[in-house]
Amino acid sequence: MSATAKKQAPNAEDIRARKGGTPLVSLTAYTTPMARLMDRHCDFVLVGDSVGMVLHGLTSTLGVTMEMMIMHGQAVARGLSQAMLVIDMPFGSYEEGPQQAFRNAARLMAETGCAAVKLEGGVEMAETIRFLVKRGIPVMAHIGLTPQSINTLGGYKVQGREDQAEAVLADARAVAEAGAFSVVLEKVPQKLADKITAEVAIPTIGIGASAGCDGQILVVDDMLGFFTAFKPKFVKRYADLGPLAEAGIAEYAAEVRARTFPAAEHVFSDQAPSKG
Repeated sequence: MSATAKKQAPNAEDIRARKGGTPLVSLTAYTTPMARLMDRHCDFVLVGDSVGMVLHGLTSTLGVTMEMMIMHGQAVARGLSQAMLVIDMPFGSYEEGPQQAFRNAARLMAETGCAAVKLEGGVEMAETIRFLVKRGIPVMAHIGLTPQSINTLGGYKVQGREDQAEAVLADARAVAEAGAFSVVLEKVPQKLADKITAEVAIPTIGIGASAGCDGQILVVDDMLGFFTAFKPKFVKRYADLGPLAEAGIAEYAAEVRARTFPAAEHVFSDQAPSKG
């Protein structure tokens, strides 16, 4: 193989095969420019329904639609060539039953070119996961804190403490047995996340879980400091670009009001430049 050969994006089986190996790296993306920045650094990129809160100003993910996920999925797909593309199935697009889930998952894949979908839920979604996988749709599962269920969970609380631990473990076993190629563990206690990682045969992707998971994911706008409405405990700010962006905007506004922008180098003369 040529040393300059283009890296092929991994597929679901490639991700599954990384169980117990070098940790998988993932971030969310919602736009083409951001996808391009992370393409060579991530194993897979998730178009998360967090887009509703991060880019659209919603107070939760519940108002996100299929049309929104398709639009942002198409944008991210244009920016990826090396990382695998996974897209969240939004609230209300799969919970009714396997047939509804298949129709919407097939639409997501057909209209965006994504390699897999992600859906929330454990034991109660095992039948749907099995149905999708048998029909050629790779599924990434998501258990622990499932944001689409905040109204029944009572908010964004840690899931799996004390007497809840067995239920979360049962969810992990169920989605693995149903055929999911990986599972996101969100806001799960570290000890439980390590136990799940040791017991299930598919990679665990942590977000507020444990460094012992088979991979990690964060919302990119959280870790870069663009989203500032709140900062979850599990987020590390690797850059604080929000204040830098605001400072740039403030400087621009001041120069416009002072008529120092545009300056001579930013405007055009009456004469075309000489070609000599």
